Amino acid sequence: MTTTVPALSVKSADDTFKAVHLERRDLRPDDVRIDISYAGICHSDIHTKREEWGRARFPLTPGHEIVGTVAEVGDQVTGFSVGDTVGVGCFVDSCMECAACKDGEEMFCEQGVIQTYGAKDRHGEITYGGYSQQVVVRDHFVVRVPDSLDAAAATPLLCAGITTYSPLKRHGVTQGTKVGVVGLGGLGHVAVKIAAAMGAEVTVLSRTDAKAEDGKKFGATRYVATAEEGALDELAGSLDLILNTVGSAVDLDSFLGLLTRGGTMVNLGAPEEALEVGAFSLLTMRRAVEGSMVGGLPETQEMLDFCAEHGITATVEVINADQVDEYYDKVVEGDVRYRAVIDVSTIQA
Repeated sequence: MTTTVPALSVKSADDTFKAVHLERRDLRPDDVRIDISYAGICHSDIHTKREEWGRARFPLTPGHEIVGTVAEVGDQVTGFSVGDTVGVGCFVDSCMECAACKDGEEMFCEQGVIQTYGAKDRHGEITYGGYSQQVVVRDHFVVRVPDSLDAAAATPLLCAGITTYSPLKRHGVTQGTKVGVVGLGGLGHVAVKIAAAMGAEVTVLSRTDAKAEDGKKFGATRYVATAEEGALDELAGSLDLILNTVGSAVDLDSFLGLLTRGGTMVNLGAPEEALEVGAFSLLTMRRAVEGSMVGGLPETQEMLDFCAEHGITATVEVINADQVDEYYDKVVEGDVRYRAVIDVSTIQA
């Protein structure tokens, strides 16, 4: 038995979004049915839909930043009740048995984590994401959204929030840690807010000064327009940690010189182009470059609780379903302040 709900779908990389009726499965014993309120637009949705990361599985309903209300729970579900405000992020299943899963790092599942959309799950069914009025998800992959957080503005935390929180936590950012954030976009503005709440001295590294006022408002202590000649000179060797949040290839070497001895740059963006770094940028002062994606489910819940404690949400533009194609272009052009969130009640199929 299935439930049919309105959703947005595309049939090819160059198609525009159309409202369709999407089937959601009947509940398994460990499932949660969620009436979706909001779905965020992540740049990875755009990369996937446009096949910039390789072939996608169509028809495609993207969306892995999901906030809604529990509508029904399976017989074995004990952690959630009808009416709870909950969220779903980038994954909806994993083996739950490998070392990574047992460590709470389901994204590194040795059998392959199941993406929220565009993937074939362990039952042979295709997953469809949050650009929909309902979703059914295994209970382990559902998190609680604290009531103190605005639902629309909390939605991007399910990806942008955990993507930035995880490396900040892993590197022990605390009072006085000097953190640089490259790019003040969908990821970057959340990174600034979270790092500042952890007590860091945050420097925003953005090409121009167009967002300088916002950067300070989000908690940055310094804002540097990197396109200006000599702008980085005074920062040489001063930062403990840099988060590179931009989705296009940047000159990593120019930023690595800003790190102190033993400092690390964490790359969060996934550009189509290759990222390159010179050997001496790493050898000098024992600097490092590492990659990081999202966090596991325990850390995602921890992040949401941290954000609730500190009053942190994304800064969002809430849009209607018929604006998604337009906003895909605006995201790519950097014209969104700072994350687009779809009110899925506006999907009319």
